[in-house]
Amino acid sequence: MTTDFTTAPLPKLIRSIALPSSIGLVFNTLFNVVDTYYGGLVSTTALAALSLSFPVFFIILSVGMGMGTGTTALISSSLGEGDIRKAGMYAAQSITLSFFNAFLLTIVGVIMAPHLLELLGAKDEYLAIAASYMNIILSGTLFFLLNSALNAMLTSRGDTKTYRNFLIGGFFLNVLMDPWFMYGGLGVPAMGVGGIGFSTVIIQFLGSLYLVHRIRKKKIMSGIEWQDFVPQKSYFIDLFKQGFPASLNMLTVAIGIFVITYFAGKFGKEAVAAYGIATRIEQLALLPTMGLNISALTIAAQNFGAGLPHRVFDSWKLNIIYGLLIILAGIISVKIFMEPLIKIFTADPNVVSIGKEYLSIATLFFFAYIFLNISVSTLQGIKKPLYAIFVGTYRQLLVPLPLFLLLALYLDWGTKGIWWGIFFANWSAAIFTFLYTRRKLQKLLVAKTSA
Repeated sequence: MTTDFTTAPLPKLIRSIALPSSIGLVFNTLFNVVDTYYGGLVSTTALAALSLSFPVFFIILSVGMGMGTGTTALISSSLGEGDIRKAGMYAAQSITLSFFNAFLLTIVGVIMAPHLLELLGAKDEYLAIAASYMNIILSGTLFFLLNSALNAMLTSRGDTKTYRNFLIGGFFLNVLMDPWFMYGGLGVPAMGVGGIGFSTVIIQFLGSLYLVHRIRKKKIMSGIEWQDFVPQKSYFIDLFKQGFPASLNMLTVAIGIFVITYFAGKFGKEAVAAYGIATRIEQLALLPTMGLNISALTIAAQNFGAGLPHRVFDSWKLNIIYGLLIILAGIISVKIFMEPLIKIFTADPNVVSIGKEYLSIATLFFFAYIFLNISVSTLQGIKKPLYAIFVGTYRQLLVPLPLFLLLALYLDWGTKGIWWGIFFANWSAAIFTFLYTRRKLQKLLVAKTSA
């Protein structure tokens, strides 16, 4: 891509990055929707087991997405400075770091996953299904992390189409492979719910091959030698400083899902299944806006590296405006179609009722996600990654825990108490983050003017 991130008109630049990203992420969520659909065909227990496994699975994703975000910021900033060599070294070292992280996560996951599932209330058949799925997912940890690093190399150069193509292709493969591995055939034994996990791992492996092929074809890593993949302390430290806070932020999301699932489990596996279905629908509504987070990060990082804070500030404002307009359509769609959408996955009336209850409240804090996510991405782009840890801990743990205890259990609001707790946590975090980001960006503008 030849677009100059420091001179191109921002509206055009945002569209060129965000649109392919959003399309790809929609298909990524549809990938998960397919998994949820086939799990629902087995039983409510199988559906709940998949929902129960998600917070454990998300811990793996959080490391990959966080390090990928940090890598994107570092490569983009280096490109903004005009240092092609440093950008290439960050890319090479991020791949090496992915192997280290995958090794550690796989070992820790195999040891801890059964205990975490039991803590969430799984036992007997419920536990067996969730554990079989998680064991297979853990075998593909390397590919999840590697794909995040490879995508960071492409995204930092404005190429969000390649990853979009992988996610679209992965979705269609998943539609075919889920039932094949679940029910067996053509020499493949029936694997049940574990087949859903096996399909995911195979597709991630194929994605790694495709992304490597595209990076080589675009010569993104030209000039990088094999010795550049040997761990180098200075680059590892930079990647950790920029990526680890983002990973911890994503980890707080995983913990938040874990906490919500834990409290939902107190009201039965129907509540857990309903939460799993409803969040898939929520993601479908939100994902058209998620590409804006990527554009906010990439544009902020390159222009920050080039010493152009006014473009960082303008990009932040434009991404938020676009996000609010897009999510309005999502809110209206969810309010109109929530019941038929839930019934695609289950006919259980209790699950449908609880799912509608969640989505009715969730649509009230969709706007909060826009202010929060785009602001955090912009802060990451100007190398202020530590804020993400603070706000993630606040909205995923410090606020929800006491509110869930008070509203859901002490005041006996039931599952509604959980959903209203999420509402308050997200809106309070969004307002503070918006004001904090505006203040930081205004300081950059003043410093540039004074220089």
